[in-house]
Amino acid sequence: MNKVYNLMLLFTLLGITSCNGPQEQPEEAKPEVQAIEESPEEMLSRAYQLFKEGDDAGSIELANQVLEIGRETQNDTLIGRALTSLCRNSQRKLDTIRLAELSAQLNDLAVSSGNEKWLMYMAHMNAEMWRLIGDMDRAEKYYNQSMEISFKTGSMGMYTIDHFNKSFVSIAKGDFETARALIKKYYQLRKEDDPESEDAYGLIALSYLLEQQKNYAGAHEVAAVTRRLFEEQNLFPEPPDEKPLIMVEAKVKESLDPAVFNEISKNSTSESVSSLLDKYLN
Repeated sequence: MNKVYNLMLLFTLLGITSCNGPQEQPEEAKPEVQAIEESPEEMLSRAYQLFKEGDDAGSIELANQVLEIGRETQNDTLIGRALTSLCRNSQRKLDTIRLAELSAQLNDLAVSSGNEKWLMYMAHMNAEMWRLIGDMDRAEKYYNQSMEISFKTGSMGMYTIDHFNKSFVSIAKGDFETARALIKKYYQLRKEDDPESEDAYGLIALSYLLEQQKNYAGAHEVAAVTRRLFEEQNLFPEPPDEKPLIMVEAKVKESLDPAVFNEISKNSTSESVSSLLDKYLN
C-alpha cells in the first residue's frame, strides 16, 4: 500500500514539475522591412507631378532635397534638374525675382560643366514666365534661344514642345500664319517621334488660334475635346498653357448662343485629335 502511495506521489510531483517547467517562448516579432527610399530621379518626377496638381509646397520641398543631394555628390545633372524644377514653381506666383536667382545658378552650372543644355532650360523657363506675364517680345526672344540650343544639341523633346509654346506668342501678336505653321510643325515632329501619337496637348494652341480668329464654334469644339482627353488621360496642363485655354473657354461661353454651345459640347464627344487637325489645321 505504501509503495502504491509513494508511486502516486512521485507521478504527481513529476506532473507539477513538468507544468512549472520552462514555457515555450513566443517568436520574437520580426522587424518591419523598411520602405525602399526614392531615388533622386523618382523624387524629381514626383515633384513635377505635384506641381502639375497644384501642390507647389510639396514640389519645392522635393526639388530642394534633390538639389542638396546633387551638391553633396557633385552631380551636375541632379543640380540642373532640381534648379529647373524650382524655376517651374516660380511661374505660379509670377515670381520673377526667384526666377532670376535660379537662372543665374543655371547659367553658372552651364559654364562650370560645359553643358549648354542648362542654358536651354534656363531660356525655356524664362520664356514660359514672360509669356504668362504677357511680355510676348521677351518670351519670343527666350523661345528662340531655347530652340537654337535644343536643335544644336539634339534635344528634340524641347525643340518640339517649343514649337507649340512659341505658337502662343505668335497668336497673341496677331501673326496667325506663323502660329499655324508652328502648330503644324509641332504635330509633324510628334508624329516623327511616335507615328501613333494622338497628342491632345497641342489642341490648346489650336483652340486659342481659332478663338483669336473669331471662330468661336470651332474654338469651343477643340477646347471641349481637349478637356475631355485631358480627363481621360489624366493630364494636367501647366500654368502657361492652361491660361489661354481658360480664356478661350470663357470667351466662347460668352459669345455663343447657349443652345449652340450645348449642341457643340454634346457632339464633340465623338471627335479625336486627328479629326480636329484635319478639320481646322490641315
